[in-house]
Amino acid sequence: MSVLRHLIKRGRYFDSVVLMQLQRQLADLPGIREAGVVMATDANQELLLESKLLSGRLADARPDDLLIAVAAETSVVGDEALGSFDSLLRGRRTQAAVEYRPKSLAVGLQQLPDAGWVLVSVPGRYAADVARKALGAGRNVFLYSDNVPLEDEVDLKATASEKGLLVLGPDCGTAIVAGVGLGFANHVRRGPVGLVGASGTGLQMVSSRLHALGSGVSQAIGTGGRDLTREVGGSTALRALDLLAADEETAVVVVVSKPPHPEVATRVLARARAMDKPVVIQFQGESLPGRSLANVHFAADLEDAATLAHQLTGAAAGAGGSRPVGQGALRGLFSGGTLASEALHRFEAVLPVVSSNLEGHRAARLTVSQTPEGHAILDLGADEFTVGRPHPMIDPQLVVEHLERTAADRTVATILVDVVLGSGAHPDPASLLAPAISEVLGFKDRDRAVLVLIVGTDEDPQDLEDQRSRLEAAGARVFETLGEVVDAALDRVETEAASAGQASSGLEGPLKAVNLGIELFHTSLVEQGAECVHVDWRPPAGGSDRLAAILERLED
Repeated sequence: MSVLRHLIKRGRYFDSVVLMQLQRQLADLPGIREAGVVMATDANQELLLESKLLSGRLADARPDDLLIAVAAETSVVGDEALGSFDSLLRGRRTQAAVEYRPKSLAVGLQQLPDAGWVLVSVPGRYAADVARKALGAGRNVFLYSDNVPLEDEVDLKATASEKGLLVLGPDCGTAIVAGVGLGFANHVRRGPVGLVGASGTGLQMVSSRLHALGSGVSQAIGTGGRDLTREVGGSTALRALDLLAADEETAVVVVVSKPPHPEVATRVLARARAMDKPVVIQFQGESLPGRSLANVHFAADLEDAATLAHQLTGAAAGAGGSRPVGQGALRGLFSGGTLASEALHRFEAVLPVVSSNLEGHRAARLTVSQTPEGHAILDLGADEFTVGRPHPMIDPQLVVEHLERTAADRTVATILVDVVLGSGAHPDPASLLAPAISEVLGFKDRDRAVLVLIVGTDEDPQDLEDQRSRLEAAGARVFETLGEVVDAALDRVETEAASAGQASSGLEGPLKAVNLGIELFHTSLVEQGAECVHVDWRPPAGGSDRLAAILERLED
């Protein structure tokens, strides 16, 4: 049976790493079976109760008090352990005990006025306010703190977006900025690959693999685990892509994340596709829309993402800019149901709104009686289109009719058609399709293209090359693989272009920062050669929300 003893130190705040170290030292003392060293918040008291280190709640303990609790073999051992606590504290003091440490962010920024970053690792209930003040002072924020309310994250990132700043986090554990690792980043050489990640350990895995492959990292931007949710909307990820698009040191970009919300994934992929650089995407557990979509490449796992990025480095297009994209809607008229489904899977990955009569997709459902609007992929071989008439592979007349309807829709700029040859198919589909394509392209006041996917061999009875030449003579662009025709279509379709952003990215070196919270982060930055001021932060007003609100009003 253990004897429980506890001690309260009034108004003694320490960061979580220091508390962990002190707890381990206490637990290592002879006769101590278990120890807990925490700030005396309600949540921490609950944890000590569950761990059987407290026999009941301590009504006289305040959130800014330090609470030390031990389970000892005897009461004498327990009392001696608590009595040794002050000497343990003295033993861990370093030069920081005698050098001046500012007590607030404002004073810290006065001490290092050209700091571009503020690192925040204070308890979650205070973190948003500290981050908000950092943004107000025009600084980028590395927000390690967890338990930050979602509404605060949305607000912080909206503010950062307005100011052209970055908020990495909340709960961001890893970043590399101007060659300096923030949080738990690995030490990797600088190189041509820029990383964006909603997964901290994912960033570490990819950056470490790149280093092992002989490559390196230009920047690694952690977004926080909730950034790609629907509520946050990928705010930091999109800003990061813009910055890496303009970063001359970055030749290839890698994006890694746990499964994002489908709408946000589409937004991120569209922004990536608009970049004039290869982009590798690894959304963990998500089905891949093919191996690539133009400059966007899909990785099966984290190691594959690093390998792909390394391979693409030599073929990178160069820095800055966005690829030109066309205007208008896409209309796919397919006779092959599987081809239509595969094309839709790829298109809906990067186009925000697509409709279709196909089932099993995110696309809005179309019925046979509905007139498509905007981007649409139709499987004309589906049952609802073939009632009382032959399948369009046997008789392409149904495709011709839809071509004629689409020609009248001024919003459609790109039409995609498949032509499937072989036994049982129409003996000469070009005889019907070529005149219809010529008519579609005959409107001189419209920027319109017809893209044809032809499926067949040189031994098919329809004569593959003859079909191709006649379709091309009618003005169509003819392709033999689905990937090629999808890429060509996406090049013409209006997508979200990369934002120009603001001039100051926060990624330029040398890195200078102010650190609030975990002292270990300050030590790490200094060891890497960065300038950093550590703020001796304490909970405002001793942890009293009421008094803190009063002080805040007085400051305002």
